[in-house]
Parts: sequence; structure tokens; C-alpha cells
Amino acid sequence: MPPRQWQPAPPRRKQGMGVAGVLGIVFGSLAALFVLIVVGAVMIGGSSGSDTTTPIAIPTYEPSDEESDEPAPTRDDEPAQEQEQETADPPAQPALNTSLKNNTMYRAGGLPRLTCRAGNASIFSHGQLKALILKTGKCMDRAWRPILEKQGIDFSPPGYAIAAGRGRGACGDYPSAGSMVPYYCPRNNTIYASTSAMARGNGNARGYGQIISWHGGIISMMAHEYGHHVQNITGLMDSWWSATLDTGSQNTKLALSRKMELQATCFGGMWMRSVAASYPVSTANRGRLFWFYGQVGDHPQYPRDHGSPANNNRWFRQGWEKNRTFQCNTWRAPSSTTS
Repeated sequence: MPPRQWQPAPPRRKQGMGVAGVLGIVFGSLAALFVLIVVGAVMIGGSSGSDTTTPIAIPTYEPSDEESDEPAPTRDDEPAQEQEQETADPPAQPALNTSLKNNTMYRAGGLPRLTCRAGNASIFSHGQLKALILKTGKCMDRAWRPILEKQGIDFSPPGYAIAAGRGRGACGDYPSAGSMVPYYCPRNNTIYASTSAMARGNGNARGYGQIISWHGGIISMMAHEYGHHVQNITGLMDSWWSATLDTGSQNTKLALSRKMELQATCFGGMWMRSVAASYPVSTANRGRLFWFYGQVGDHPQYPRDHGSPANNNRWFRQGWEKNRTFQCNTWRAPSSTTS
């Protein structure tokens, strides 16, 4: 059931927000990528029945290596010189696949179960919420680092800039004007957030605290932003941006944006499940999280850039219930699940 203190508000039309605004702000070439990626939380309306959305089944990722009927050569078949060379120089790591559909990260499997206790932080206290964000950020590092490095992906953690009110960073103001959402800036690999905006709102944007007062809601959103960092270091973000630049169709640009955002939501669901036992996420709070993700996303009169509330719910639950990176492959999913 939805928290009693929140009542849906009528939708307000965004002003001056075209595709350039919803996808980000870019200066220079792809090599100097400057994109503002936000979690797009339009917190209005939505059906309370969204939490029953069934997760989808994504086909298991299979390597594209071609099979051969020829028997594998034995060491006896190799010239002595080649055997010596093999001993001297260990085989090189296979090249990483940074594509959207067949990215190396889909081989990484699931996130390990971690101990990450949240305590009783209040989302309305800047000091307590900031400390919780930084603490859980380190838990996200511990979860993602080993499974990505095992696949040969260079891992580096994101930075954090957490303000009580407003601030300015490499991707501009945070929060953005009229917004309360945190965002990830790939220009300097940093997650920006305003604790007061997230908890209480900013301008016409209602705060998360008006929908879900439990801190797990905000931390799950930070896990979504961390998911954008994962997309960045695995090459998914560059591939997404290249595909965005390659099309002149606004509908295609928006479809690409939705897949990118819903994948980050799925990664966020994976992490929340990995710490559920220790955080802890009680049965009641799990239900609140699922309901919460049925309220955020694209509503009528807003750009269709982050996915419908039903599909945000669907992909958060996909990550939570499946906890496998290949199960978050929105690029292979039916279009109806990324609308």
C-alpha cells in the first residue's frame, strides 16, 4: 500500500525541456563527453497496482565465438619455439566487448551478498543522509568491483558531491533547476545530490520523502546513479551515446534513453537485493520499494525518456529477483518492456 501521507498531484508540464535537455548537455565531441544523466523522477500519479508487474525473462547471454568441428591441437603438435614463446609470454586478455547488446559485463554474473547496515538514518537530516550515502557507496564499490574486474574490466569508484542545499559541479548546478533528483556526471565520474531536495523537493518537484519516507528509497536511487557509473566504465555509455548521435530520429533517441535508464534501474535493484539481509530490507519495506518504483518514470505530458512507471517497477524487480547482469540487458528486451 502507498504511504498515507502522499497524495498524487496533477501533472505539471515541463517547460523548455526538449530531447537535448532530457538526454543531457554536450560540449565538444564524443571524446569530451559531457552528459547529464538523471534518474528522471516525475513523482506524480501512477497506479498502485504497478507493484504486481511480473519481471521479464531475458535470454541467457551466449558468447559469439564460432564453434569448430576440428579437434583442438595438442602441445605435441606445436613447434618447440612456439611452446617456449607461450611459456615466456602469457596469453593476452581477450578484447573487451563494449557494445550495448553483447557487452563483456553481461558475463559478470550476480552481485555477492554483502553486509551493509544502514542503521536509523533520517532522510531529513543532511548529516545523517550524507553519511549513509557515502557509506552505502563504499558497499556498492565492494559489490561491483570484484565481478567486473574478474571480466578484465578496469574498475574505479565514482566520486560523490553531496550538498545540503544547492551546489555547482562539472555538469552544472545540482540539483538542476526545478528538480530534486541526484545525477551522475560522466565528465568526472561523480554522483551529485542535494539532500534537502531529495527529501523535501525543489520548486514544483516533490521530494522522495513525500512518497517513501524510508531511507532505502533514496539509497535505491543512489544505486541507480551508481548503475550509470557501471555503464560508463564498461563502455555501455559511450556505445549508447554513439547510437544517439547516429540517429536523426527523436523517437529513436528517446527509446535509447529509456533503455539506458531502465538498465540502471535494474542494476540498482541488483544491489538492493545484495544487501537486503543486512541493510536490512524487511518484507514490508521491500513492498514499499516495489510500490515506489511503480510511481516514478514517464507520465503523460512528459518526455518519454526514462520509461513508464510500470516498466520502472518491472526492471527494478528484474534486478532484485534475478540478480544477474545479463538479466539487465534492456538492449535485447522486447520494446513493450522499455516503453
